[in-house]
Amino acid sequence: MRVYSSLKIEIDNAAENDSSMKLTTKGRYAVTAMLDISLHCDDKPVSLAEISERQDISLSYLEQLFSKLRKQGLVSSMRGPGGGYRLSRAPSKIAVSEIIMAVDENVDFSNCGGKGNCQQDERCLTHNLWMDLSRRIQSFLDDISLEEMMSHRDVLEVAARQDDEKVLKQA
Repeated sequence: MRVYSSLKIEIDNAAENDSSMKLTTKGRYAVTAMLDISLHCDDKPVSLAEISERQDISLSYLEQLFSKLRKQGLVSSMRGPGGGYRLSRAPSKIAVSEIIMAVDENVDFSNCGGKGNCQQDERCLTHNLWMDLSRRIQSFLDDISLEEMMSHRDVLEVAARQDDEKVLKQA
């Protein structure tokens, strides 16, 4: 079993160059919301209001994310009472990397977007290092499915706690 929690990406060189890799709230929230649907979809769609409440993510932000996720074919929507979202494929067939890319994030650590023009239109000294890191992270995220994340005990414990908190709020 892979331990994915050991990968913590918090690089933000936006002041220096906007093409640097940063996994923003957009990518994190999209993965969180997709995992929430995976855990709660059973036989009915999951509403964004439910996800918003459980995950403490703004409803309007979720609407923006799910517009992109739907356009990329990762979720389907059902309108009307009892409507919401479902995964378009089985959780085993949706990789974390797909979710991140669907909301316009990337995993490129280079300052040049992989073009090799990092330093005065030439390749910089550490270009290959950052490109290799980018490929490894992409591969790592390609290999983690929603189903795999759902099988982690800590994920299940957090989901159970969130469900219990929702029941207590309704009482």
